[in-house]
Amino acid sequence: MVIDYFLALSSPYTYMGHQRFEALAARYGAMVNHKPAQMAKVFAVSGGLPVKQRPVQRQAYRFQELRRWSEYLGLPLNLEPRHFPVDDSAAARLVIAARQRGEAPGRIIGACLRAVWAEERDLADAETLRTIARDAGYDADALLAAAADPAVQAEYDANTAEAIERQVFGAPTYAIGEELFWGQDRLEFVERKLQRG
Repeated sequence: MVIDYFLALSSPYTYMGHQRFEALAARYGAMVNHKPAQMAKVFAVSGGLPVKQRPVQRQAYRFQELRRWSEYLGLPLNLEPRHFPVDDSAAARLVIAARQRGEAPGRIIGACLRAVWAEERDLADAETLRTIARDAGYDADALLAAAADPAVQAEYDANTAEAIERQVFGAPTYAIGEELFWGQDRLEFVERKLQRG
């Protein structure tokens, strides 16, 4: 089966679901299309709001949920990381460049997500991204150079347009055929879908 994985590299829920999703897809032999998308543009047409613009009740509940899930999964998570919100577009281009170069992008995705939510690192800083890529086992210089190719930005834009067309409204979203599963807390339903084939 094929899973289109719409993600944002600054999303705490993408962070909390990423390793579990990758393991699940591998267990069932599913092919994953990693699709970083510009969630600000997705929010603009779907009614979503950046965290700081949400009502105080929703912001408070978000903290409760993040704390609960972090403890449940045993994942380190800074509730208010120093570099959030952050422009994750350069990191997204690294992911796309890795995929275009024929390299598995899962490691760089995981490394970027940990950088924001567990390591207090800035995804908007080029040298930080270089270090993240190198430590994740990529040729960092080659990957950063590849990320500057206009074809990478074109794919990023296309992912965003596809997300909007397919009625994605948040990250992570796992799409199998016409069916969408929004949020890392829907991975059990993703697994049921994979079991049915």
